Amino acid sequence: MPVSAASPPDPHVPHPVGQPSEYSSGNETLAAERVHMQRARDDLRAMRERTLALNAQGGDAVSTEYLKASLNRRAKSLEDDPALPLFFGRIDRLRHDTGESDTGATTGDTEAATETFHIGRRHVMDQAGDPVVIDWRADVSRAFYQASRRDPQDVVTRRRFGFADGELTSYEDEHPLDPDEPDVTSQILTAEIERPRVGPMRDIVATIQPEQDDVVRLTLDHSVCVQGAPGTGKTAVGLHRAAYLLHTYRNRLARQGVLVIGPNRAFLHYIAQVLPTLGEVDVRQMTMPELTATVPVRREDASDAAVLKGDARMAEVVRRAIWSHVAEPAESLLVPRGSRTWRVPAYEVSEAIEVLRTRGEGYATGRALLSQRLAHRVLLRIEASGEITDDRVQNAVARSRPVKAYVDGLWPALDAERVVMRLLGDAEFLANAADGVLDDTEQQLIRWDRPARGPKSAPWSHADAVLVDEAQSVIERASGVGHVVLDEAQDLSPMELRAVGRRAAGGSMTVLGDIAQGTTPWATPAWPEALGHLGQQNVHLEVLRKGYRVPAAVVEFAARLLPSIAPGVEPPQPVRSNPGVLDIVEISASELGKSVAAAVRDVTARVGSAGVIAADATLADVARWLTDDGIAFGQMEDDEALTLVPASLAKGLEYDHVVVVEPARIVAAELHGLRRLYVVLTRAVSTLTVVHTDPLPAPLS
Repeated sequence: MPVSAASPPDPHVPHPVGQPSEYSSGNETLAAERVHMQRARDDLRAMRERTLALNAQGGDAVSTEYLKASLNRRAKSLEDDPALPLFFGRIDRLRHDTGESDTGATTGDTEAATETFHIGRRHVMDQAGDPVVIDWRADVSRAFYQASRRDPQDVVTRRRFGFADGELTSYEDEHPLDPDEPDVTSQILTAEIERPRVGPMRDIVATIQPEQDDVVRLTLDHSVCVQGAPGTGKTAVGLHRAAYLLHTYRNRLARQGVLVIGPNRAFLHYIAQVLPTLGEVDVRQMTMPELTATVPVRREDASDAAVLKGDARMAEVVRRAIWSHVAEPAESLLVPRGSRTWRVPAYEVSEAIEVLRTRGEGYATGRALLSQRLAHRVLLRIEASGEITDDRVQNAVARSRPVKAYVDGLWPALDAERVVMRLLGDAEFLANAADGVLDDTEQQLIRWDRPARGPKSAPWSHADAVLVDEAQSVIERASGVGHVVLDEAQDLSPMELRAVGRRAAGGSMTVLGDIAQGTTPWATPAWPEALGHLGQQNVHLEVLRKGYRVPAAVVEFAARLLPSIAPGVEPPQPVRSNPGVLDIVEISASELGKSVAAAVRDVTARVGSAGVIAADATLADVARWLTDDGIAFGQMEDDEALTLVPASLAKGLEYDHVVVVEPARIVAAELHGLRRLYVVLTRAVSTLTVVHTDPLPAPLS
């Protein structure tokens, strides 16, 4: 790409950030930028050393420990990774200053100059507090991602840097303000997008595209749902949005926190380093079972039972089961105080209970308020008798033994685990709670075979744990977090979505997924339905259409499945220059093991990561074939160059080279087998090899 020329500066003196810039060409320019990179590293190290040198001494022991933890997190966020450059781009923008004379008087002339900003993963400043690198999330950095011929945003020059092992190796300059410069695809940008993937997921700050940047920079008050086909970068967009919000709304989110929910531990391991790389270390990441880990899960439900337990109707059944414990008063409340006994008639107690039940408060809150409501009625009678009272008298009456015993009889304290245990183990209790909601057959389907003796020994499943979480929310509402990032949302049941939505109570969400990749029996058919269960209204739906990771050959092959699995979903539009490689190998059953080993040897000889994906039941055979052939491989969390992956856990992962074994067996293994196969095929970033004996599924034939 063209490089602008000017009188060459001293290559050993970096251009100051925010100062008018001059460009040289060739090695002098690159040398000057390398000097600036080293300066940034020195300044970042000094920032960390200053943080570590601070005296963590608070007003008391608790404050001191809190301050130490805060400083340690700050120091961790300032750690430098020598394998990554501190900046990956630079913009020179027009600066419009009002000219002033030497005496400070305005001359009336407007001077147009340029100011330079190096854009990087985090903010770096020098000893004087002046910026050396601008955080990619800062407002001024947006022009680096958004400037174009149509909207140059005053960017005279946008410079992209090539890098390897943390060292700058090349650069390209673009001139959005120059109408005569032709549009040229950035070779550095293309190379970075198509760079082989080894190990965990990387950040994409150097390659964020304008449509992705629009989603990332939505304000905290806005929830967004991102529908994205494989390779469109939806997961990366969600993580970078979390990083952007933590930077922009630091004070609000420091109190409330950010939560990332992923489909499984392997996926979270894969994405774990993205946020720390961006300097954000205070983000919780968990799976759905971890989120609802209220009881010890010991078994899996049959598919039809799990679907029913995950049905939104179960929320009403649980609610009825909780509130059925509130009884109607049969007698008046009698409160002895001093020489007199005060009476609150049963009809007044009934009125108080009805008001509290219809307020929409939690069960436990209503129970606590009932004591105060009854004590207040006693207080009114005491005052009517001529005695002087105050709030202390009311609180004393509310805590008195007669009031507490009376409330316990009408509105008992409840334990969520025991309520759900009774609901699933007591046919009569379930019938009363599910009357008009579930029919007799459905009630029989979700009931346990025998009543449990206690919560610790009960035959809990994951779906049961979600019901316990629902029951706990009815009893006592917990506070939510400031923002939730939910990935692979299409796979969650309505009850699971409700559990996630409660964590975002009062906050916003970033919902990520692909309807075509819904593989669970309860997968959501459409986003409006899922968003309704999440309790999110007026959500912005963003559809990412450009595929940056999956090559055209793989997209075209996998897209043959879309008419069967998701008729309304369009395949991604591949933008990679490399069309990828697709190889279909059909062999006899006796040659399957040797052919799989040969295919694996072929892909492991290439640059990049490799994954062998097979149906879960076939995985042991594949492992044996590879071992017999002397091929070393790793499991899901080993970060090896070659990984053996069960089809059920492939979602969200990606490998440069993928070998898929027996697609027909992947399809036959589960209800939505074609959708699972679509997921598996689209894990390939460069090459896809399909080895099979059984005939390919009809849409692929």
